[in-house]
Amino acid sequence: MEQEFEERESEIKASIQRFESMLDGSENQFFDLDVYEQMVEHYMEEGDLEKAMKACEAGLGNFPYSLELMLDKAQLLATNGKYEQALNLLDRAALYNPSDPDVQYMQGTISNLAGNYEQSIEILTDLLETADEKDDIYFQIGQTYQNWGKYEQAIENYKTSINYNINNENSLYELAFCLDLIGELENSLDYYQQLIDRDPYSHNAWYNIGIAYSKLSRYKDAAEAYDYATIIKEDFASAYFNLGNTYMNLGEFVKAEEAYRSTLKYEEATPETYCYLGASLEKQNRYGEAITRYRDAVHLDNLWDEGYYGIGVCLSELGKWHESIPFLRKALKLNEKNAEYWLALAETEYKLGNGVSSLEAFEKAVEADPANVDVYLQWSLVMFDQGDFARAHEIIEMGIEELPQEADLYYRAVIYLIHAGHYREALVSLEAALTLNYDQHVLLFDFFPELEKQKALYKIIEQYRKK
Repeated sequence: MEQEFEERESEIKASIQRFESMLDGSENQFFDLDVYEQMVEHYMEEGDLEKAMKACEAGLGNFPYSLELMLDKAQLLATNGKYEQALNLLDRAALYNPSDPDVQYMQGTISNLAGNYEQSIEILTDLLETADEKDDIYFQIGQTYQNWGKYEQAIENYKTSINYNINNENSLYELAFCLDLIGELENSLDYYQQLIDRDPYSHNAWYNIGIAYSKLSRYKDAAEAYDYATIIKEDFASAYFNLGNTYMNLGEFVKAEEAYRSTLKYEEATPETYCYLGASLEKQNRYGEAITRYRDAVHLDNLWDEGYYGIGVCLSELGKWHESIPFLRKALKLNEKNAEYWLALAETEYKLGNGVSSLEAFEKAVEADPANVDVYLQWSLVMFDQGDFARAHEIIEMGIEELPQEADLYYRAVIYLIHAGHYREALVSLEAALTLNYDQHVLLFDFFPELEKQKALYKIIEQYRKK
């Protein structure tokens, strides 16, 4: 059997070489229909859509009534956004193959992509009468309603799809997305629990209730659900990956590392997984190991900006500031709109004593994301460390203007105003901070080591609490 497979693979490779010679214009070739079909499949798997189309057209030139090649060409046309041409071709295919379910199915899906939602639903609904795998049809109907903006109907069809097949991953995923979109995810937890009660050994049911808990920031429940999914399906890479993300949110970085390593064990390595693994190591202050993983990421994809950023941050943490700068600038060259990258560059330039470069980077960070509270906190802290309390307060006021509900900014304003000797203004900011988040007042004491000042602040805060 294995020998037959190897021989077949060898034949396909030889056919591809002959076909590409024909494309180069060096010779004319004729192939059997099944060879054309296999070549199209090969090019589509490789992502070479141009050659896949040429193989389709060459095949249809010799076998104009081939249903498989017409379907492949329609799919390729749709992928390139040529929906009308794709639908015209499918109409022709339907003439030669009336009532063929594959033709109808593709007519429905491409009508959806073309924005012909009513037509798509009509075609797909007709197909339900004869379809064996009704879950996929209901999923596509759900997709059409979702693209139409009719989320309630989409949810209804996704649930019907799941009723036919509890392990239809696409329906489960899109259901959670739509429920989250309309704010009904929490109210649907009972539905997910019913799925689990119906089939306690459905890894997908556990995985998707994990997604629901994650979206609701119920990370402990999410971790438990993902864990069950991996117990049921030991090689469930996506569940391990989400489990890793959940542990990161819980601050359990060793467990996150283990989950990411399991992800790499059960699926082909990706730059994203390497970066997440690197982040879990970075959070454990294992900077050298983290750098190795970030390097793995950029080795797989030299345009993966998060990898360069990770290397730069780790080098900065190790005190290798000069070495850090090129990596941070490389990340920014690839993604100049990321405020976190500018912020890391600003802090590293400051540590090197490059005041002008640091200031420029902080300004770029605000420009990239004015709603990022960390930018104002870190930039003002640099000014505070230099003893420029007035400028530190100005930066915080910029932040308050942009983010008036962020208690951290008001508490920081209190600190800078007290150091500048503006006690009355500090009290106004303190009242605002306490109103927004009383418990965060403990942050103040880190900036006032003197016991007398701590006592005075505590007395004011206690008076506010009694009110």
